[in-house]
Amino acid sequence: METYFKDPGGPIEEFSWGRFVIKGETHEKNDGSKKGKGKDIFLTGTKVKKWKEREGHTLEPSMVSRAFGKDIDTLIIGTGVYGSIEVPPEVKKQIRKNGIKELMLLKTPEACEKYNELYHLDKQVALLAHGTC
Repeated sequence: METYFKDPGGPIEEFSWGRFVIKGETHEKNDGSKKGKGKDIFLTGTKVKKWKEREGHTLEPSMVSRAFGKDIDTLIIGTGVYGSIEVPPEVKKQIRKNGIKELMLLKTPEACEKYNELYHLDKQVALLAHGTC
């Protein structure tokens, strides 16, 4: 399995197709077991949750709403390994309307790198990341 991102300093330590390793815990599409949070994640600090609202490759406002009301200044959306996730203008508008000052749309490997960078600068940052295409 190809590794697209690796940073032992974390909190995101590794990202490969459909698989994140965050603070030593693996999150990937699973076979029904309760390990990990799946291949699409929502990350604030070192707390990982499944990004269960994401469906398809075009986001809707309801798919990013879990980031609202979390005292976040920057939201990074990992758009997939190939950048397949689309973020329409109405979604961007809803994000800003909910007090998030900066939105970054990056392919997921670059999104992981940027998240770690801002995390280590003690920024109020969150990541919604698609783990495949």
